[in-house]
Amino acid sequence: MKPGLPTAMERPHFIGIGGAGMSGIAKILAQRGAQVAGSDARGDSETADALRAHGVTVHSGHAAGNLAADSTCVVVSSAIRADNPELARAAELGVPVVHRSDALAALMDGLRPIAVAGTHGKTTTTSMLAVSLSALGLDPSYAIGGDLDAPGSNAHHGEGDIFVAEADESDRSFHKYAPQVAIILNAELDHHANYASIEEIYESFETFVARIVPGGTLVVAHGQEGAAEIARRVAGRQGLTVVTYGEEEGADIRITKVTPRGLTSEVTVLLDGRMLTFTVSVPGRHYAHNAVAALAAGVALGIPAHNLASALGKYTGVKRRLQLKGEAAGVQVIDSYAHHPTEMNADLEAIRGAAGDSRILVVFQPHLFSRTQELGKEMGQALALADASVVLDIYPAREDPVPGVTSEIIISAARAAGADVTAEHDKTAVADVIAGMAKPGDLVLTMGAGDVTDLGPAILARLSG
Repeated sequence: MKPGLPTAMERPHFIGIGGAGMSGIAKILAQRGAQVAGSDARGDSETADALRAHGVTVHSGHAAGNLAADSTCVVVSSAIRADNPELARAAELGVPVVHRSDALAALMDGLRPIAVAGTHGKTTTTSMLAVSLSALGLDPSYAIGGDLDAPGSNAHHGEGDIFVAEADESDRSFHKYAPQVAIILNAELDHHANYASIEEIYESFETFVARIVPGGTLVVAHGQEGAAEIARRVAGRQGLTVVTYGEEEGADIRITKVTPRGLTSEVTVLLDGRMLTFTVSVPGRHYAHNAVAALAAGVALGIPAHNLASALGKYTGVKRRLQLKGEAAGVQVIDSYAHHPTEMNADLEAIRGAAGDSRILVVFQPHLFSRTQELGKEMGQALALADASVVLDIYPAREDPVPGVTSEIIISAARAAGADVTAEHDKTAVADVIAGMAKPGDLVLTMGAGDVTDLGPAILARLSG
């Protein structure tokens, strides 16, 4: 099927088109026939090249002249600052400005959306659904916050009637969607620049649940405190079916066993009185839970559970989610997107389970001053799960520095927890530092949501030399 292209999006201009969420929407619009243009600070990136392959015009850098006079709208994310020159030019020309979430909501219109929400695990679960539904020949549309494999694989315009989308709570943009099925994987306090308390987080998720269409389904983690609290608050809401999953008694879909198999897991669930066993091709209990959430969402749309369980085995991971970057001198280098203490603990426990007697070395780059200020101590405690760590300076992303907030908060907490930690302010020196630490059989994790991911190839090259 070919959903209509909204008039306002016939010639959209994206500011920051190379971002994970922005590039996916731009790609789908281009596949639907829109004349898409945009700008990005890194106009020479692989993501930009992938967009150009779909006929998208990508300008390098931000300048008023990048915005064509006949643009029908300007699409922005919450990361775009008010003083951006292209925004100023849009105001001069009278071109309407559309938030990324509104553009994505328009793309879902007329389809059967699955919206995946939660503080952690959104990208993985959305990817699992996209891959498994595609393997079943359903050709879903999807928009994911990370690439499946090749650059530009984070989104697709399909001929099927299902749209799978990652629903971002960080700026409350997930309030714009009207899903038929919504998943809440977990709910914890994060995004401290936008939420002052866990109560605000809960209220935001309640608003998201209220957007589920009448007759729709909420899939929610049974054993996670925040998700369970939201389920309690929305219990009994008319026109809403709530399906819980987890390892605890009382879950509608109960996980009875998770068996590690090296860098994979075998998962057994009890569903409608029947046992179902399938393979998840990434390690760790939390990824097994993500897969069961995806299974529950697909079943809610009427897809046979045994078919979907088999198709979930086709998922082999997503970039930056415990992605093996390579091996050199007997040392494996793995990339982790974990940047919140819960994610750090989960990924380190997963790797510990797969590593056996091997040492785990972590290169950690904190993400955001606000997050470090609020959760730096817990980040340091998580690093105690590694055998040794190298901690870099904070990656600021969209934030300005906060006086007194540095990586030292994390390093001090890690050392207090008994961790072996090295501070490194020069990112270019990390490959040499790791080469001096690593021994054959070790596992090296580059961890964080910033550009620490770029260090994997450099570490491998240094180990090879």
